[in-house]
Amino acid sequence: MLEALKVIILGIVQGITEWLPISSTGHLILVEQLIQLKQNEAFTNMFNVVIQFGSILAVVVIYFHKLNPFSPTKTEKQKKMTIQLWIKVVIGTIPALIGGVLLNDLIESKLSNAYVVALMLIVYGILFIVIEKRNETREPKVKRISQLSVKTVLLIGVFQMMAMIPGTSRSGATIVGALALGVSRSVAAEFTFFLAIPVMFGASALKLFKFGLAFTPMQVFLLLLGMIVSFAVSVIAIKFLMKYIKNHDFKAFGYYRIVLGIVVFLFFGIQALFK
Repeated sequence: MLEALKVIILGIVQGITEWLPISSTGHLILVEQLIQLKQNEAFTNMFNVVIQFGSILAVVVIYFHKLNPFSPTKTEKQKKMTIQLWIKVVIGTIPALIGGVLLNDLIESKLSNAYVVALMLIVYGILFIVIEKRNETREPKVKRISQLSVKTVLLIGVFQMMAMIPGTSRSGATIVGALALGVSRSVAAEFTFFLAIPVMFGASALKLFKFGLAFTPMQVFLLLLGMIVSFAVSVIAIKFLMKYIKNHDFKAFGYYRIVLGIVVFLFFGIQALFK
């Protein structure tokens, strides 16, 4: 029961922080200091990635009609636009795919530490504030996903690739990039959700493949529980964010990231001093 409670808490953290631009890594490294699963390291590392599958399903469920090019209720024009949307998602995924193949091992070995996480939390927090202040006097150039050009999609994809650095936040990086390119908040957020589908599905599948099928019954239960909790909380987080940005900008998330970055830095800095 204690392990199940830990998984529920981790699923809640994952579901909230995956979609709000505040870095799931930054939160999980703090939570894992207090909550550690009594499982082997290989399972724990796989679990932290694969529970994201629940978050992906939340996007698919919420936006199923919008993402479905075969919906009988859509006109031929709408079906064509949906196919164009998926083409843009594929194009936007290319930089992350290339970056993942070329840089994943280097980043995991050199940059996967609390101080990098803290720095990225603060840097992107500042970027959110600076870009939103700049946009106060500017009208977005892109107000619909259909207006996204191939160039803009590729550039957003580059920002998503930069989220490989721990603490950056995949949603945070892509939203910051989209806002800087003149994309409206709602389009930036929605396209970020859609870009997550192939990236997170691929990451989850790769982790499962590397781990293999050597699950104990308890591990199967914990993994399924984590995905279910992540799915339910993700639905709430996505709907909250889309409602929130109708009347607010992203500066609050920027300030939050800066505070969290300072907390992470101090927590692990003080911890290192007393070792």
